[in-house]
Amino acid sequence: MSPNGSDRSPRRPMRRKLLQAMTAGLVLATATGCTYKDFPRLGMPTPTTEEAPRILSLWQGSWAAALAVGVLVWGLIIWSAIFHRRSRTKIEVPAQTRYNMPIEALYTVVPLIIVSVLFYFTARDETKLLSLTDKKPDVTVNVVGFQWSWGFNYITPVDGVTGDAKTDPNLSAIPDRFKNAFPAAAGGVYDVGTPGTKNPQTGNPGPTLWLPKGETVRFVLTSRDVIHSFWVVPFLMKMDVIPGHTNAFQVTPNQEGTFLGKCAELCGVDHSRMLFNVKVVSPERYQQHLKDLVKKGQTGYIPAGIAQTSHEKNRETNNL
Repeated sequence: MSPNGSDRSPRRPMRRKLLQAMTAGLVLATATGCTYKDFPRLGMPTPTTEEAPRILSLWQGSWAAALAVGVLVWGLIIWSAIFHRRSRTKIEVPAQTRYNMPIEALYTVVPLIIVSVLFYFTARDETKLLSLTDKKPDVTVNVVGFQWSWGFNYITPVDGVTGDAKTDPNLSAIPDRFKNAFPAAAGGVYDVGTPGTKNPQTGNPGPTLWLPKGETVRFVLTSRDVIHSFWVVPFLMKMDVIPGHTNAFQVTPNQEGTFLGKCAELCGVDHSRMLFNVKVVSPERYQQHLKDLVKKGQTGYIPAGIAQTSHEKNRETNNL
């Protein structure tokens, strides 16, 4: 008993203060209205597209939620270890509780709420990032993955080049739903690399994909052999390149420079050599690069890859 004759334990105020401090910390960690710039990038590179901050924000939010849950769990463990340790003076066995319905309901409902919230934000951002209808692309590039390098078909009209990407046999593997968005009379140019290709400015291995700053670029991804994955590191976005199935996404680069890209799918013995570079330049410099490819004789398109299987064609038809 306490000196004033009451049964109140001196530990109770301390317990209450600890619980209040833990609650305040949890609220502080989860309820602050900060943008992605206010948090560290947590291992992510600096975003270089208009879409990348959405991905970075989702990454940071997931870490913030995990940290909040971790602080709560760690706090409860420490609290239990300190305030429910065995007494040095009492030897009786404490009251045994077989079950506690409120607590059992709590640890069933709370994880469901956490997963539901994470699912909502993930589904929302994924739908936005993969949408091809929100904005019409200014530039379309067919990215061709093959063992062990990359090819890039610039699907665009270029002075001095005749042809039409919509009917070109080398692009027959691309479904009509993507071809319908191709520009008319797009003769196009291409670039293709080998594992030994290097960027002349940086010396980094792999071919170099040129993109214009400030213009929306649609990547149409096709493969000639096995599954690859197209990953431009500072774009914070990657997507599988699958034989017999065409994937696509689009981004708007907003920072000039030369960035690293790689295959992010284990595709065979020389997977580690499937590197490439992405050079973002001004729109004027980009157009000049296309003209330089014409002068090199790299006009038309390289084969895009394996044609769609009947099963894949049926799936796309049913989903239209």
